[in-house]
Amino acid sequence: MEVEEPIMHKRSGRSIARHGALALLLLVLTPYLGYAQEASPEMFTANNTWMLVATFLVFIMHLGFACLESGLTQAKNSVNILFKNTAVVSIGLITYAFVGFNLMYPGDFALGQFLGFAGFGLDPGAEGNTVAYADGGYTYWTDFIFQAMFAATAATIVSGAVAERIKLSSFLVFTTIYVAFIYTIAGSWKWGGGWLDAMGFYDFAGSTLVHSVGGWGGLAGIIVLGPRLGKYGNGRIKAIAGHNMPLATIGVFLLWLGWFGFNGGSVLSADPELVSLVFVTTSLAAAAGVIGAMAASWGIQRKPDLSMILNGALAGLVGITAGADVVSVNAAMLIGFIAGLIVVGSVLFIDRRHLDDPVGAVSVHLVCGVWGTLAVGIFSADHSLLTQLIGVLAYGAFSFAAALLIFFALKLSMGLRVGADEERLGLDVGEHGMEAYGLRIGE
Repeated sequence: MEVEEPIMHKRSGRSIARHGALALLLLVLTPYLGYAQEASPEMFTANNTWMLVATFLVFIMHLGFACLESGLTQAKNSVNILFKNTAVVSIGLITYAFVGFNLMYPGDFALGQFLGFAGFGLDPGAEGNTVAYADGGYTYWTDFIFQAMFAATAATIVSGAVAERIKLSSFLVFTTIYVAFIYTIAGSWKWGGGWLDAMGFYDFAGSTLVHSVGGWGGLAGIIVLGPRLGKYGNGRIKAIAGHNMPLATIGVFLLWLGWFGFNGGSVLSADPELVSLVFVTTSLAAAAGVIGAMAASWGIQRKPDLSMILNGALAGLVGITAGADVVSVNAAMLIGFIAGLIVVGSVLFIDRRHLDDPVGAVSVHLVCGVWGTLAVGIFSADHSLLTQLIGVLAYGAFSFAAALLIFFALKLSMGLRVGADEERLGLDVGEHGMEAYGLRIGE
């Protein structure tokens, strides 16, 4: 049987010109036809630069959490709050470098796509810092540092929920275990290509993977610790006011700013259309959350409550985080508005159940994180509400059970709560031997 000579060996000058023109046309149309092509050096640089800018913005969120949590708690515990927020970032970065990154992105899974591990430490390999890595979206090092900034956020959420009565040493041990293992294993189920990813579960930037995982940890801590002294008694709820509302407000605006990196960076490239859309849906959801919380709190409490609208902004941001890239602008505003309504009702409901959450962390991050994840299945035709619900339940069961186990183990071994006298005096003096404002509170 005669084998036909390859076409390229048969071309006349005319056919070469014709095929050359076709090749040029295909090159021009490739981005629009969906064909794979290697990113240019310029695009690789632009993508990587945007990812690093997004990383800077996510880092700023930790300052926002520090300001918000210290502002919404009592002055006598400010040093303790600031210490924890500084330590959480450091623990998150170190543990994520040592073990977390390779647990969250293991490559190969065992146990039915439930658990995998790529080894200790960081190793970019031969192509880690080239255009071949991540389709030219960013380098291995950028990938690590961007994801590492996310890792510490879950523990920061827990910090606010258990504020003003937890032992510093016990909290730091909890943080180390939770960030290094629980957050990362749970994250691998979706972002690492595990079983929920295979099922079609969707969480763009972490309404569930970051916020509700942190919220479940916070809820477990609240239950095991119990309320602050004097918070509940004789059938009454005593409001323990935050000491610095300007600082809390600054914290929320820093978080709002940082969320442009949190969500915008989750595009994982500098794609101009998608990054722009995510910026719009993110900010409009936050604004709608403020309006929703304003309407709910003013209507229920008969007074416009600043702390409620601050949490309303965060509720809208948490709510849109799961679907910022797949829902319409109108849907984003509705998601944010509903989140603002939900967070007010949740704060009041949780308080009436005598679950003491000084900053509303569980309501903002857990409740609104669940809402935002389910909203993807409601407002995006490409995603299933049932699959979203399965993901929410799986993350809840794993994170809550793990956090309860860790907190109970710490309570039995190290002790979990400071003594009553130390709590009354304040954790700044009792735990740190210093005061935030250079004067003894009460004198």
